[in-house]
Amino acid sequence: MKIAITGNIGSGKSTFSGFAADAGFPVLFADDISKNILENDEKVRSLVIKSFGTESFIKDKPNKKFLAEQIFSNQTKREKIESILHPRVIKSIESSIKNLLKSNKVIFVEAALIYESDMEEMFDYVVLVTAAPELRLQRKLKSGFTEEDFNNRDSNQIPEDEKKKRADFIFSNDTTIEDLKIKFNLLLLTLGIK
Repeated sequence: MKIAITGNIGSGKSTFSGFAADAGFPVLFADDISKNILENDEKVRSLVIKSFGTESFIKDKPNKKFLAEQIFSNQTKREKIESILHPRVIKSIESSIKNLLKSNKVIFVEAALIYESDMEEMFDYVVLVTAAPELRLQRKLKSGFTEEDFNNRDSNQIPEDEKKKRADFIFSNDTTIEDLKIKFNLLLLTLGIK
């Protein structure tokens, strides 16, 4: 069984995915895979430098601040980097899932852009973690984001209402971590995997 966990910025999808990892399930994090590809794939590095200039890397390491400023304030640039990274991230996830399914019955994949990247067909179920916009903003402000950073990233994601129409499971994360964990356990029970 392949289960995707998604949600807009600050929704709590990483916390939800953490429960899966703590319970002993393999969890693939699309963000980590993307960062790894950006950092270590020489073809990707040359494509990014060609598109965004030499400033996009400092001593062979991605200049994350510079790239974030470029990508999240300009749709064309965001689409450009997505065209470079997304196919490689999807290919890596598919390959990892194939290997993990040899010795695991259930695999979770956390990815913010399941719908934006048209990845939902890869999964048996998509779990959407939701939270009120003000609450999501407050969470990200606490982690060092500015309101502008939050708004730029949030506006680049499909609205939550649209995702709710497409998700198999929707869990609201407007209260406590303990409450969200109960919802994770409910998911396992519902799917018969606990």
